[in-house]
Amino acid sequence: MNQLRVGGGRVLRPDGRVERADVAVDRDEGTIRAVGSPDEVDEAVGAAAETLDASDSLVIPGLVNAHTHVAMTLLRGYADDKPLDPWLREDIWPAEAELTPDDVEAGAELGAVEMIRSGTTAFADMYFAMDRVADVVDRAGLRARLGHGVVTVGKDDADARADVEESLAVARELDGAADGRIRTAFMPHSLTTVGEEYLREGVSEAREAGIPVHLHANETEDEVDPIVDERGERPIAYAAEIDALGPDDFFAHGVHVDGSEIDRLAEAGTAVVHCPASNMKLASGMAPVQRLREAGVTVALGTDGAASNNDLDVFDEMRDAAMLGKLAADDASAVPAEAVVEMATRGGADALNLPGGRIEAGAAADLAVVDLDAPHLTPDHDPVSHLAYAARGSDVRHTVCDGDVLMRDREVLTLDAEAVQKRAADAAIDLVERVKSA
Repeated sequence: MNQLRVGGGRVLRPDGRVERADVAVDRDEGTIRAVGSPDEVDEAVGAAAETLDASDSLVIPGLVNAHTHVAMTLLRGYADDKPLDPWLREDIWPAEAELTPDDVEAGAELGAVEMIRSGTTAFADMYFAMDRVADVVDRAGLRARLGHGVVTVGKDDADARADVEESLAVARELDGAADGRIRTAFMPHSLTTVGEEYLREGVSEAREAGIPVHLHANETEDEVDPIVDERGERPIAYAAEIDALGPDDFFAHGVHVDGSEIDRLAEAGTAVVHCPASNMKLASGMAPVQRLREAGVTVALGTDGAASNNDLDVFDEMRDAAMLGKLAADDASAVPAEAVVEMATRGGADALNLPGGRIEAGAAADLAVVDLDAPHLTPDHDPVSHLAYAARGSDVRHTVCDGDVLMRDREVLTLDAEAVQKRAADAAIDLVERVKSA
């Protein structure tokens, strides 16, 4: 058997306890065989198993970036300091109109390297040229739930229907790729950027095929007010009416949800992906994370795209989520450290319905090893607090997904990080030049 030991450190267990233990991994199965003392792990994998050194470190579940547009790394710093609607219409959509599949692949590679280096092992991506993104996921060794993003505003009927059909086709064709590490979803951009007729038809086809739905919902008041004005109902009620609100579905943002919508989400079992950095940068508002969690809604964390964040570091999102959650609730005890760590791990895996998020026998071997031997992580009163408030993506020593070591001692093993960075930088310069001349 092909075995791996992650040894010499401490482990974050599913109940939030931190204990000294080693982790035994079956690399062929991609699962955790045992968590326990060195002797117990020896019995599970044998003393000769390959070892990842976790001395002075904390082994945590691989982080989950539950909502992003990973190829937007090419637009990092391109158009900052603007509200969402003009930012999209004046800057982002014109740039995206010039994107080529090669650009998307270059941006996705850069994002994959960034996520591996910061301990993320799974992500959800809504974008274009998803076959290229799937290829990157396969080569990088990550997990993902992928979907083609649909926007029908400004398109004629033929183009709008083609966009919907492409999203459905991508969901059917890519599901199960990368040895099962890729799952898919039907991904209309939002309830206001996709016309009702196309939403209804697309969701209906997705339901027949057993495909989940992912979309942006209630991100800004400008997304809520038109639906209320035109339909006399809130966006989450509209989503329920078109059958887009189910237990396998997950919505991004949920900033402007009221009590009735929180109750609907909880009853339906639909998860919400909180993107605090993007929401702050675009001045979209403060999501009621504490109220969502208290109602029983599964809340995950996402970075959104690097054009509105401007990085893919989920450690940053944990800190932002905790801080913003306290402001939103006007309560310093709201959204505590253990809650945001859960949102970034088990909550994300549950929202995406992907393996991972737990370190226990039988769970997926998706792990990050965080080096605690640093001035900003000293003294070590509470390592869970450090994960939420002090740790950085650069503190990650090793990253493991599906039993495979993606990064060892800060060296990415599955992609050529230097070549990826150069390719992406060149692609971004060419993209901006094309936008200027368009």
